[in-house]
Amino acid sequence: MINFYAILSVVIVSFISFAGLFVLSINKNLLKKIIFVIVSLSVGALFGDTFIHLIPEAFESGLEAGILSVLILAGIIFFFLLEKFMLWRHSHAEHDQCKDCGTDENRIKSLGPMILMADGIHNFIDGVIIGLSFLVSIEVGIATTLAIIFHEIPQEISDFGLLLHAGYSRAKALFLNFASAATAILGTVLALVIGAQLEDFIPYGLMIAAGGFIYIAGSDLVPELHKTKDMKKSLVQILAILLGLGLMFALLLFE
Repeated sequence: MINFYAILSVVIVSFISFAGLFVLSINKNLLKKIIFVIVSLSVGALFGDTFIHLIPEAFESGLEAGILSVLILAGIIFFFLLEKFMLWRHSHAEHDQCKDCGTDENRIKSLGPMILMADGIHNFIDGVIIGLSFLVSIEVGIATTLAIIFHEIPQEISDFGLLLHAGYSRAKALFLNFASAATAILGTVLALVIGAQLEDFIPYGLMIAAGGFIYIAGSDLVPELHKTKDMKKSLVQILAILLGLGLMFALLLFE
């Protein structure tokens, strides 16, 4: 019975990724006008999730702070190298036409795989947490699932917007976002099979994911926001970032 409730819960969480259907319902021209708002919201959500949830949760594990800090840096460097490799591959593919041409466009395109990888790791860990929570009790498992659902709704909408910004079609972005969210199912199944033996590895995974989110938000998204010089749009960006942070702060009420 516990296994059934755990799997049902994580499947529901995974389908939160289809919150992107909300974005699909928006007119294409209107979507182009508000995409910068979604990117701004993502900056707030990613930074907020990292510094309000992921890092504090890992540090509460009791592991040495120095080791966790190094893992955050390792996550940043890993995603830097990942993006560097993808930019190198794109630039070589276009070398015969124009040396270093399309660099900025390729940088945005490389954002898609990185956000999918970082979010996949995060969702996998969410799945592990759900599984371990149900091993404690059904009540704890349900409470944890509800907290993750509240967390995932703004996160998945933001991720979907980022995939659109990276150049994916709306249908492909929706599918890939769901595939990334479905890693939570694998995490729950693994937690139910292995049990408490997996719990010790959660803080390490959280720090790698945190490093990835810091790099994506700071290196890829913030520079995109600086391309807007208009005062009114800049104010909207700031408000959207604060809204993303506010949503992450509000989730503390459910923990």
